[in-house]
This record gives sequence, structure tokens and C-alpha cells, in this order.
Amino acid sequence: MPKPFEPSTLQEAIIYFASPDNCREYLAAHRWPTGVTCPRCGSDKVLFQPKYNRWQCGAKHPLRQFTSKTGTIFEDSPLGLDKWLMAMWQVVNCKNGVSSYEIHRAIGVTQKTAWFMDHRIRLALGMKPGNKLSGQIEADETFIGGKARNMHASKRAAKITATGGKDKTPVLGILERGGKVRTKIVDNTRKKTLQGELREHVLAGSAIFTDALQSYNGLDEFQHEVIDHAVAYVNGEVHTNGLENFWSLLKRSLKGTYVSVEPFHLFRYLDEQAYRFNNRQFTDAERFSMAVSGIVGKRLTFDQLTGRVAETQA
Repeated sequence: MPKPFEPSTLQEAIIYFASPDNCREYLAAHRWPTGVTCPRCGSDKVLFQPKYNRWQCGAKHPLRQFTSKTGTIFEDSPLGLDKWLMAMWQVVNCKNGVSSYEIHRAIGVTQKTAWFMDHRIRLALGMKPGNKLSGQIEADETFIGGKARNMHASKRAAKITATGGKDKTPVLGILERGGKVRTKIVDNTRKKTLQGELREHVLAGSAIFTDALQSYNGLDEFQHEVIDHAVAYVNGEVHTNGLENFWSLLKRSLKGTYVSVEPFHLFRYLDEQAYRFNNRQFTDAERFSMAVSGIVGKRLTFDQLTGRVAETQA
């Protein structure tokens, strides 16, 4: 299949994706780089039907007709690909994130629709399990939650029942220097929990740098070095500044752009920020292209998003 035009700026993207034909060809080229195949049986004997803007599989089986949306995060959406691709461009390229209200004003959909779109796009950005991290590793934990001084007195009484991180969500971050960051919502910051995650994601023998939290004591299978932030923030190569940078970007987007994030949805926002951070060396066009390539085989319904039914992912 011919390589599609790759818009390099938001203005170019708006102009290019205003054409439904360009949207279809762009999506098909990223989804089927060697030629269109049936998403249900895998046959390459398909015929495009211009009148209906869809393909039909030559093999005989149920649901022979399909579009470029079939089997992706866009499936069953009545919105055109022009709106979807514009929303995706903004999500993957806005450094501090983009709220559903901004999307709703920019592409002319309701805020509720924009919120649903944002979460489906975040699903496409989620990282798949990969090899264990190695080399020089930074590990650090943080707590995500609203500040008591910013809450109305009635909400503060209900949500803030103690000091520290008791009423917040603990998140563990693991950063491979020169590589990628991984985040994980954890139940607590106790030794068994944090060290279990590190052993699952980091190759034994790697150099791990942490702060002075007692939960990290006993990582004997690693070259473990500690920086005590009460004394200093850097001691040669021993620091967690890479992860501190990531936490700063994450919290800036949560507090400044999204304002209110329920713990039930937090992992999606972590995936979004990790995607932008891990691909920060690429251009806007390259980040967007990689995101489009990750839309296949992922489905999120509104009932799953709102917790009415259990979420499943292909």
C-alpha cells in the first residue's frame, strides 16, 4: 500500500484530514501496510465499495463488510475520522494534556462525547508488557490526590481524614535512564508491594537509585544506591531527578488541565503522560503516527468506562 502523506503540523493535519478519503487512506495505510485484509478472517480478497466507503470480504462468513474503523477504538462511533484524528493529534502532542472541554470546543462535539473520545484515545496509548528494564534505573513513588486547602469544607471533611498520603492514590514510577518510564498504581508503599513491583519490572543486577524510604531497603539482587533528600538531591550518578521531572509534568497536567481526576480513571492519565514522555524525542507527526498504529484490537464502551460492566481488552 502506498505510504500516505504525513502532516507535520496541526494546520496541515486539519487541512489534510478534512477529506474523508484522506482519512480512510491514512488509517488503512497504518493499519494494513502490506494491503487491506479482512479484520474477521484475515483474507486479502477484499473489494472496496466507494459508494458505501467500506470493504467487503470475498470469503463467506458473517459480517463480511467492514470499514477502517472496524476492530479499533473508533468502532461503532458515529463521528467522522476527521474529528477523531484531530482529537488524537491534540492528546498525543499537547505537553500538559488537553481537557475534554477544549476538545469539545475545538471539534464541535458535546463535552460528554469529548470525554469519552479522550479515554478511548488513552486506551490506544497504553503500554504493552515489555522486557525488563536494565542498566541505570530510578524508582520513586508519589501520591495523587486533591489538596485539602483547595476543597470546599464539606468535601474536605469527607475526603481528607488524615495527614500525608492516606486519602490519596499511591503511584510507583520506574525509569530506565536513556529509555522509558513505567508507572503502576499500587495498593500501598510498603516494602513487599514496592519491591515486588521492582523485581517484576527490573532485571536483577541493574543499578537502582531510590530515595531514603525504608520500603526500598533489602534490594540485595540489585546494585542499590540511596539519595537522602533531607541531605542532598544529587550525589554523582545517585539521584531520582529523571522521575521527579516526570512527576512534575504529570501533576502539572492533572492539576492545571484536568483539574479533577477520579482514582478509577487515573491509570489512563498515567498511560497518556507516559506515552508523551517516552516519545518526547520524536516530532509531533511521528508521535501521532505511532499512536494511530496502536488503535487496532482495542475497544472501550461507555459502560466499561463508567464501571457499569467489567472492562475487557483484546
